[in-house]
Amino acid sequence: MNAGNLSVQTIDHIVEGTRAWVRADIRRDDWFFRLTPECLSELHAILVDLRAHPCAVEQIDPARFAMPACSTFMRRVQTVLDEGVRFAVVDRLPMDEISDEEAKALYWILSSLLARPVQQKLTGTLIYDVHDTGKKATPGSGVRPDQTNMEQFFHNDNAYNTTQPEYVALLCARPAKSGGVSQLMSFYTLHNELLRAHREVIPRLYQPFWFDRQKEFLPGEPAVISAPIFTYDGRLKVRLSLFQASSGYTMMNEPMDQAGVTAIDTLKNLFANEALRIDFVMERGQIQYVNNLEACHRRTTFEDYAEPHKKRLMVRLWLRNAGDVRYRG
Repeated sequence: MNAGNLSVQTIDHIVEGTRAWVRADIRRDDWFFRLTPECLSELHAILVDLRAHPCAVEQIDPARFAMPACSTFMRRVQTVLDEGVRFAVVDRLPMDEISDEEAKALYWILSSLLARPVQQKLTGTLIYDVHDTGKKATPGSGVRPDQTNMEQFFHNDNAYNTTQPEYVALLCARPAKSGGVSQLMSFYTLHNELLRAHREVIPRLYQPFWFDRQKEFLPGEPAVISAPIFTYDGRLKVRLSLFQASSGYTMMNEPMDQAGVTAIDTLKNLFANEALRIDFVMERGQIQYVNNLEACHRRTTFEDYAEPHKKRLMVRLWLRNAGDVRYRG
């Protein structure tokens, strides 16, 4: 795909403030939130109710539970997601005292205090298990990298399709034997670094790339979409999906233009800069929340346990109040 000569609006100034953090700027207290005894007490009362009146997690209506402490707690989390460093880790659900399904139910209820869970696939999936299925992610296969143990690129979720979630939630049900390090970076930090040292690649990032849609499209629709990585309309918006961009060009049987290759190589080099990101390993029962529109994330490759019941399992929710609950919003 050629970059073209379209005139587009770009962000042309360094962004200041908390949203454009680097590693040296932030403290653990900026993003780490331990569930209070009052929150845990409310969750226990909810669990008693759910055990007496069992139903599928997706059918639980959080509005029927009284949760003043949890509501206050999650408002603090949301403030960090919207006005602070744009990510948070909540510590933690009592996994050793509850079943996996009960953990998913409490996670669903807590997360719903931020925004409504929405579909993550055209088939209607609302709760998505992130684990190594043994399949290979290849162009056009529909196998997402999150269904493998492959090294991920930095990305934001559903960047390869039409409607992105506002927040992405991830519950650590079981960590890997080793590896699987979580890494996060602010999109504003990324753009600032491009302005400071790599201005020449910025125009290409505001022009379209091909993206593999991961088989999330209806019959008769194209298997790829065309979209820029950066757009700006008074607010920076990003579609960061480098694996799917590479696959998109393969599916189009078209080489990526040299300006596109150079721009993406520049992004990869910035992602490798430890000073611009934060790294941590999620522990069992912890929940990671990310502002999906203003921060990117990834995890490193991991080694799993041999025993099936010990294998790494993360449970993902997409949260969005705009539009409706369907995949396309």
